[in-house]
This record gives sequence, structure tokens and C-alpha cells, in this order.
Amino acid sequence: MVAVSTLLGVAVDGLAFGVFLALLGVGITLVFGLGEVLNLAIGTFAVMAVLVATVVVESGMGLIVAAAVALAAVAAFGLVVDRTILSLVYRSEGEERILLGIFTTLGLTVFLDGVLINYFPSRYTLPLNVGTVSVGGATLTGGSLIIIAVGVVVLAILFGFLRGTFLGKATRTVFQDERGARLVGVNPRRIRTLIFVLSAAVAGLGGLVFAAGSAVAVSNGFQFTTFALIISIVGGVRSLVGAVTAGVLLGLVNQFANFFVGSYIATIILFVTAIVVLLARPEAIS
Repeated sequence: MVAVSTLLGVAVDGLAFGVFLALLGVGITLVFGLGEVLNLAIGTFAVMAVLVATVVVESGMGLIVAAAVALAAVAAFGLVVDRTILSLVYRSEGEERILLGIFTTLGLTVFLDGVLINYFPSRYTLPLNVGTVSVGGATLTGGSLIIIAVGVVVLAILFGFLRGTFLGKATRTVFQDERGARLVGVNPRRIRTLIFVLSAAVAGLGGLVFAAGSAVAVSNGFQFTTFALIISIVGGVRSLVGAVTAGVLLGLVNQFANFFVGSYIATIILFVTAIVVLLARPEAIS
């Protein structure tokens, strides 16, 4: 029989993985909910943050500085992408915009992966060496606790921004009624740019969180995008709260399944759980 203390440790690691999934889910949900663009490059953005942070750490800088530089670099790259190729996507509407966004961001992913693999052929981790913490007889991974704390703070700031600032309220207005937003003087295109840059930074943070406990390669970008899609769909496609909830739930499911039956079966269970949720809540994809 597995000890309660052991299960507590698995739960904490599951919450940390759930934070990673939630950040990816929120990143893709922000852009799709606001502009109906399905950003299939979001996993590559997450990987890029890890690669930039790795280069900065290897140059002798600290991890916090490296993380800040990486997030700034990914946000800046997101701005370039938004003001160039996405400008073409936003000229279309409805299903045409969705399809064009899929093909455009997918093409960007293929291009970036082909370039990055030539310069970063290995797997990379970030040195978050904080040891373990004993709580009530349970040994908890210090890195997981830090990841959870960082994720909670970042998500709280994000939700506070959307609900308590002028730009956040403008964003929510565009979410709910783009025509009405225009009538009150809100420029939807500028708001979409802001949100795309913000989503790129959130995805980058997700990549950094993952790299704190696992090795990351350029090829992981597709896997990260798949995770983001699952979380967003299970969470309701346009619901940020749903994306966070789905991320935490599936993170716990994955970690416990990984502990009891191994990583391969855990991945299958993750997908099965997502399918079960969708069958129970078919309105999530409507």
C-alpha cells in the first residue's frame, strides 16, 4: 500500500505539471478567444524561451535574469509575428480566418523547428537546484513548490489585469462584442496585438516551468502545442478559467497515472480523460 506521504508528493508534482499545462492552455485560449486564430506555434514559443534562457545561463548570468531575458525575447518575437504574418490572417473573417491561422502558424512552426534544430540539437534543462522540503513526513520537491507558487502568482496577475485594468476591460469587451468595442473607441487590432504578445510570454513561462524539471528539445514544441490544444478544448475553448481548471485536473491525472502505471500508459490515460470530459460536456467544443 502506498503511503499517504508519498501520494502527497505525487500530488504536488502533479500540481506543478498542471501549472505548466494551464499556462499553455491559457496562452492558446487567449488568442483564439479574442481573434479566432488557433496559434499552432505556441509550443515552439515555449521551447524558444527555454533555448534563450539556456544561452543566457551558459553565458554566466543567473537563472532569474535568464528567465526575464527569455520572456522578453519571446514576447518581442511574438510582436514581430503578430505585426507581420498575422496581419494577413486578420484581414479574413470567420472560418476562413481560423483555417488561414492554422496553416500560417503551422508553417511558422515547421520553419522555426527546422532552423532551431541546427543550432540546438541537444536537450536542455534549467538549473533550479532547491532540494526538497519535508512537510508532515512527506518529502516534497522544492522545484515543484516554486513552480506552483510562480504559476499561481502569474495567473493571478493575468486575471487581475483582465478584470481590473482599462486594457483588461477593453480586452474583455472585444472578447464579448467586437462591434460594440469599436463603438466605444476600442481598437480590436491593437488589443489583439497586446494579447498575442502576452500569450507568447505566458507560453514562454510554461516552457521555462517545464524545463525546470525535465529536459526540453526543439522537437518538444509539437508536444507542447498538443497539450495546449487539449487543455483549451477541455476547458471550453474560450474560457480562461476553464483552461486553468483543465490544466490542473489533467496535470494531476497524468502524474498519478505516471506514478502507478508508467509514462506511456499515463499519456494514454491523459488523452482518454480528455475524451471522457468532452463526452460529458459536448458544449465545450461548440
